[in-house]
Amino acid sequence: MRYLFRPPATEAAGLLSLPWHQPLEEWDPDLLLDVPQRGISRHVVRFVATEGRVYALKEISERLARHEYALLTEFEAEGLPAVHVLGICVDRPDHQEAILVTRYLEYSMSYRWLFSRPQGEHSTDKLLDTMVVLLVRLHLAGVFWGDCSLSNTLFRLDAGAFTAFLVDAETAERYPSLSPGQRRYDVDLARERVGAELLDLQFGGLLPEGVDPIAAADSLPPRYEALWDEVTREELIDPSEQRYRVAERLQRLNDLGFDVGEVELITGDEGTRLRVETRVSEPGHDRRELFRLTGLEVQERQAQRLLNDIRAYRAYLEQRDGHPVSDTFAAHRWLAEVYQPVVDAIPPELAGRLAPAQIFHEVLDHRWFLSERAKRDVGTTEAARSYFEHELPKTPSEVTTPSVMIRRR
Repeated sequence: MRYLFRPPATEAAGLLSLPWHQPLEEWDPDLLLDVPQRGISRHVVRFVATEGRVYALKEISERLARHEYALLTEFEAEGLPAVHVLGICVDRPDHQEAILVTRYLEYSMSYRWLFSRPQGEHSTDKLLDTMVVLLVRLHLAGVFWGDCSLSNTLFRLDAGAFTAFLVDAETAERYPSLSPGQRRYDVDLARERVGAELLDLQFGGLLPEGVDPIAAADSLPPRYEALWDEVTREELIDPSEQRYRVAERLQRLNDLGFDVGEVELITGDEGTRLRVETRVSEPGHDRRELFRLTGLEVQERQAQRLLNDIRAYRAYLEQRDGHPVSDTFAAHRWLAEVYQPVVDAIPPELAGRLAPAQIFHEVLDHRWFLSERAKRDVGTTEAARSYFEHELPKTPSEVTTPSVMIRRR
């Protein structure tokens, strides 16, 4: 047998003692972990943990394993929203298939788990819009997925919205750019697969009442075309409105979750044409800014919310102290006096149900709700105490860090 693992080697070392010579279906259940919110796979997939990390192992042909390993390596280097690959095991005894090893995506949920939640607050429209954003990002990077579906997508909560991640890349192909025909074909494949998956949910009694599976799936192409047009089209603008229109366009792209690269203004007889290079990487402006100010690594929308709270805290400090306060000073004070006390107050038995930044976001929402009801600002401390007592326990323990969420078989 041969192992091909990416650095760091120490991460892979803990996996070497596993029984790679055996088919995955025959592995001792005591070695495996049960992931309640996993999706459906046409291959044998198992989960293991070592050195505090959780990994997904998928048994597929060596050709597909090498192909997927190479693509996922590229995606990670470029910041594309996909699971991170660790390595592959090939040349296994008795002509067995290879095993692809990927890192488990923490705090992620499959579509089936989302629709099975009793709260039912996650709409079909929201999931489809999130999936379309993922497909547009991949297409901008020249990636033809070939198997876009809800089953091959994982969703992660991000301040009330979702971020989608590609899970399965064995059918994907990479090109310098995709033609309109390639993009349409990929979207058509997605429409067919999503329609079948939603019908399956309906038969299982999991699809919300009033949702037509076929109509929902048929809405994918127009959703995609509208987003693709927004992030790629050129605009003709009046020179007198140049600064305003450029800022407006860039803000729209940021609001949609896309980063902006190069901005080009082309002057011609018909006027000034605005061309924007939309980055294909995972959104990162607010995440980078928050990390610069506080050292916190969070999701993009969470970063937006936390930055807004820092700005509000800065205004409070300036009003209280009667002099200007720098962004850096306000952020350090906010981290020590507002954010960290909330995180430290999370009850031990509830720790890990959601990411700390997501909990803080929900505490802010809860503070707004309590303040509206009380007709006064109740403050973050009181809001956090109420949230930990009444709201966080409602979040199922399955949505957690691996140490809490995963159960031994």
